[in-house]
Amino acid sequence: MEASRRCEVCGAAGRLRCDRCRLTYYCDVHHQKADWVSIHERICQLLIPIRTSLPFLLSEKERKHGMEQLAKRQKYIMELAYGTAQKFVLDGKHEEAIPAALHALRFGTEVYGSNSVQLVPAYLLLAEASAGVGHLPEASKYLSQARWIVLSTPDCSAAVRYKLHRSLGLFCAAEGNFEQALYHLANDIYLASSTFGLKSIEASGGYFHMANVFFRQNKTDVANSLYAEVTDIWHAFLVKSVQAQERIRESQPETSPFTEEKEVGEDPMTEAQQAEATRVLKAVLAVREQAPKPQPGETARVLHALAMLYYLVGELSKAEIQCNRYNYGAGSERSKSRPNHVEAAARALQTLRFRACTFSRTSYSVTTLRGYLQYLACQIGNAIT
Repeated sequence: MEASRRCEVCGAAGRLRCDRCRLTYYCDVHHQKADWVSIHERICQLLIPIRTSLPFLLSEKERKHGMEQLAKRQKYIMELAYGTAQKFVLDGKHEEAIPAALHALRFGTEVYGSNSVQLVPAYLLLAEASAGVGHLPEASKYLSQARWIVLSTPDCSAAVRYKLHRSLGLFCAAEGNFEQALYHLANDIYLASSTFGLKSIEASGGYFHMANVFFRQNKTDVANSLYAEVTDIWHAFLVKSVQAQERIRESQPETSPFTEEKEVGEDPMTEAQQAEATRVLKAVLAVREQAPKPQPGETARVLHALAMLYYLVGELSKAEIQCNRYNYGAGSERSKSRPNHVEAAARALQTLRFRACTFSRTSYSVTTLRGYLQYLACQIGNAIT
């Protein structure tokens, strides 16, 4: 059977065809729905010019141009599919990530060739997603392929190698081989910190996963120190991101902050960074709140980081919740240690929400509203520091 008539998800004989693009096939309804939810809805129409053959009677120049356009489209879909799969994984939706990751690998192979180091991220993503749904043999297969490519590429960068070691560490941890997991995560931290810095968010991922391994081994003292390091790294990064967002806002013309128009300038955080920060900080918060011996200072720092994160992504109600969870938290020890800045941040959030609700029926200027936004950022940026 032709490759084009194979199932997009598993490669089996295709019996169903997409009614929209009429170019993709599936072995059953389950795989068709899985691919649609994962990535096909977003790339259905994009596949038509890619999977439609070029006319035969073209000049050499026209065919060359056509091939260049084809490569650009394939690369675009590869990057789109990879980003989509990565977000699913960061959100804990491993099953939904697999079809998108397979598309990233497939189009990456067509663009770069089957042995290119450019394929390693897709293999690692497939390994993590497969392990997340309990398919360890599949995960092992993808990791072996990624490892072979890295070993056969003498000039492979540390930025790729640290990701490989992280994936190997996560796989070993899933198998219960904690010593080997710690070995790979130590290599992950070494390579990431040597490339991006000891206090980089790239290195923080290795600290976080290593802390999880120590936590599972009941070595809570070591785990807690690593969780604190992870919190400090994200806290510093989020403070800088809040400051960067305020600088961007100050440089914009006076328009309503509640319109649909996007601000000029780069976002302080990427979508992947937002998803990773949410996952990591919520996990650390759960550990802190469930600990037999409370650590109010560490818990407060995580809540502060989450408040800044939600402020950055515009989820002000969630930011307020994080302030209030600490501000009005149970326990006399926590109440005694809470700083006044948290109360100020909570009041600033409440004031901002009131102004936002009354904006359409009052004469408050945009400058005034931006002043509240800046005041909120200042209060959050000063809290628990």
